[in-house]
Amino acid sequence: MIRRLRAKFICTNMALVTVTLIVIFGMVFHVTKNDLRDQNLRMMEKTAKSAVIPKPPYEPESELKIPYFIVSVADNGLAQIICSHQFDVSDTEYVEELVCAAVSGKEHAGEIGEYNLRYFRDAAPFGTVVVFSDISGESDAIRSLLRVCTLIGLLSFALFLVISMLLARWAVRPVERAWKQQRQFVADASHELKTPLTVILTNAEMLQNEEFGEAEQRKFRDSILAVSRQMRGLVEGLLDLARVDNGAVRSSFERLNASELVEETALQFEAVYFERDLELLCEITPGIEVRGSERYLRQLIEILLDNAGKYAEGGREVTLSFQHAGRNQCRLCVSNHAAALTEQQLKDIFKRFYRVDEVRKMSGSYGLGLSIAESIVRDHQGRIWAEYENGRIRISVQLPAG
Repeated sequence: MIRRLRAKFICTNMALVTVTLIVIFGMVFHVTKNDLRDQNLRMMEKTAKSAVIPKPPYEPESELKIPYFIVSVADNGLAQIICSHQFDVSDTEYVEELVCAAVSGKEHAGEIGEYNLRYFRDAAPFGTVVVFSDISGESDAIRSLLRVCTLIGLLSFALFLVISMLLARWAVRPVERAWKQQRQFVADASHELKTPLTVILTNAEMLQNEEFGEAEQRKFRDSILAVSRQMRGLVEGLLDLARVDNGAVRSSFERLNASELVEETALQFEAVYFERDLELLCEITPGIEVRGSERYLRQLIEILLDNAGKYAEGGREVTLSFQHAGRNQCRLCVSNHAAALTEQQLKDIFKRFYRVDEVRKMSGSYGLGLSIAESIVRDHQGRIWAEYENGRIRISVQLPAG
């Protein structure tokens, strides 16, 4: 799929580039060709008007710097050469043939391609004046221009092809990353659902076996109930991810007092922490306002506090702080004692289904919480990161304030 997308991107770009190059060089070629022709015709016209002379031979005033000759044609059809410049007019039959072709034409100017000549015909008191000029130099210039345009066009095409291939890689990279993440997400979700489903099916089959007594059957039912609750938590987490990814966060933005929201959510966790023999220490600056979704910001705080409570090790204190962080910014930090984490692990904890300790796999932790938190923060135009220092892990969230 990614290869097809890249190929389609490149083909579309090259089609646009090709059309653009053809239009540009076509216009350059057409304009230059017409400009050369018009300049030559203007000079031929001036030469023709200055050739109305009572007594030949006469050297008319001319701006033509190329070979040319002038012929006067009387009303009775008699042709007479007025002058020639760098042109051999000794062959009278050749001259008569050219004059005949020029006089018989409907237009006052035209080209005689087989002889590489252009003529201009103008009326005169004694009949008609016809100026013939050699356009071989002009034709060579046009052919040279065509070769140059073709060469530049091919080089431009090759250059844009390379650029398009590089752009295709750059442009498709987010799609490729999303595609890989989607495939990994589906694989991880299937794996996470497979284990509890296996447990449920196994216990259900045991319940159908009449050899087990009431005590064993009660264990099977309790196991099914516990695993079903875990599956419900996983499904709810997946639904939260889907809602966040579909833009549900941005659709409910409003101005709210974030300090009060943080304080209310922290109070709800004091009882939970007390049962876990933990102490929650809070430092909240009052009056900080943000523009966002109350529901999802509350969920963000709950995820951070729940995560800190689950993984607190080696100490009883969990600290929460919410303060100003520079101009028009605020920062929420939650820290707890924890085992040492590497820099890579500090980045990976925000990935979906990632767990530092796989032993917690069946404890209700599916590695979705911090991923949901990251999506919520991103939709609020903020950033989230984790740090480890002095035996504590601190997760910080910075959001626009005001």
